[in-house]
Amino acid sequence: MAAYELHYWPGLQGRGEFVRLALEEAGVAYRDVAKEGSEGQAAGAVAAGLGAKDIATPPYAPPFLKHGKRIIGQTAAILLYLGERHGLAPNSEAGRLWTHQVQLTIADVVTEVHDTHHPVASGLYYEDQKAEARRRAEDFRQNRMGSFLAWFETILDRNPKGRGHLIGARVTYAELSLFQLVAGLTYAFPKATRRALKRTPKVAALAEAVAARPRIAAYLASERRIPFNEYGIFRHYPELDP
Repeated sequence: MAAYELHYWPGLQGRGEFVRLALEEAGVAYRDVAKEGSEGQAAGAVAAGLGAKDIATPPYAPPFLKHGKRIIGQTAAILLYLGERHGLAPNSEAGRLWTHQVQLTIADVVTEVHDTHHPVASGLYYEDQKAEARRRAEDFRQNRMGSFLAWFETILDRNPKGRGHLIGARVTYAELSLFQLVAGLTYAFPKATRRALKRTPKVAALAEAVAARPRIAAYLASERRIPFNEYGIFRHYPELDP
């Protein structure tokens, strides 16, 4: 089949980064359409894909992946597809479903992180909802972040087959995504995340191990890795991490 085409908004890691990490770890060829041409051209390509009238199963929003005639939207669904094809998910159906469940929980955390700086409406600027953002971020720092990371720590403790892995005895896309989550939290809430990771040392160790994997390390050191910034999901506003 044709090479993979990843479509996401230009200049952002966002939810597309979880897919990039899987593609990089798999070592497969892919086009990252957001990095081709100008930002305007890349954004236009995404918009054209979303608005195409000849697609029976149109994606609602990026990221979406094109592979031959297939068009797959939603990060977790894309990873479910890639994981089975490239050895980034268990062989058993039960294992693949469990990996998918972990990924969906990571997606829940990502949504909550986004809502710390946009708690009222995505269409408003952060500056229009700063008071509400402070309240939402305080709850996330004090209650939600630690609860989620503790759940991942429990999974690492209870995995019967692989020390240092979430699922089974080898790396899955869920580990790659947990690394990205920890990296994003560290950028957005460095103080709170540092405290939380002290209570979840296995999560911290897993994130470090993923970052050191040869293909991931090469990707992180390359220009292909878009830096975190204040336009994506993980944003650092000092007032939200006092």
